[in-house]
Amino acid sequence: MGAFKYFDLGYTEVFIFDEFLINQIQEGVTITPEHNNTLVNVIEKYFKNKPFVYISNRINSYSVDPITYLGTSSIYNLLAIAIVAEKHLNKKNALYESNFFNKPFKVFDTLSKAMQWVQTIINENRD
Repeated sequence: MGAFKYFDLGYTEVFIFDEFLINQIQEGVTITPEHNNTLVNVIEKYFKNKPFVYISNRINSYSVDPITYLGTSSIYNLLAIAIVAEKHLNKKNALYESNFFNKPFKVFDTLSKAMQWVQTIINENRD
C-alpha cells in the first residue's frame, strides 16, 4: 500500500489508495442516491478504467437510503463494497443494505480485515 490522497468533502472524508477508497461519513448524515454523483466524480478522476473496491469505515452514526446502492451497483469498475462497523446496529444496517447491492458486499469488525479482503477481491479480478 503506497501513498494516498485525502479529501474532506464536508459530509465525508475520503482516502484514495491505488486499488480502493475508504469513505468515512460524518455523524448524522443521510446518504441518498444524489451522493453517487460525487462518488462517480472521484472514481472518474482516480480510478478511470481501473477496478477498485469501496470501503465504508463507519466510525460515525449515519443513515443510508438503501436505494442508493442501486445506482452504486451500476458503477462499472466497482468490484465490491466492504463495510467496517464495530457497533451491532451498524452491522445490522449494513447487512440489510447488502440486499440492494448486486456485487460482493461484506461486513468487517476492523479496517485491517476489510483491507485484506480488498486484496483478495482485486487478485480474483486481475486479467
